[in-house]
Amino acid sequence: MALAEDKVREALKEVIDPELYVNIVDLGLVYVVDVGEENENGKHDVHVEMTMTSPMCPAGPQLVAGTKAAAESLDEVEACNVKVVMEPAWTPERMTDEARDHLGIF
Repeated sequence: MALAEDKVREALKEVIDPELYVNIVDLGLVYVVDVGEENENGKHDVHVEMTMTSPMCPAGPQLVAGTKAAAESLDEVEACNVKVVMEPAWTPERMTDEARDHLGIF
């Protein structure tokens, strides 16, 4: 069965920003989740493009490693490649309402 992007995004909600205590999906840090074609093992390679709240984010390596691990924890995923991009720049407008509420941003 084909792996849905939504299932990968749900798994990525396990990755919590250690400074803001909000998951990376609700923070709006995940820009692209591309699920590749199913391979002969019935698994998919996943490509994720994400950003950080700032270019010098100290949690960057931890968030990238967490993203890769969360995606690869899915049975349907063979491997996950994570690319950090800084364009477009992240802004608080990318956050979900839940994340804004949690952080007290209105």
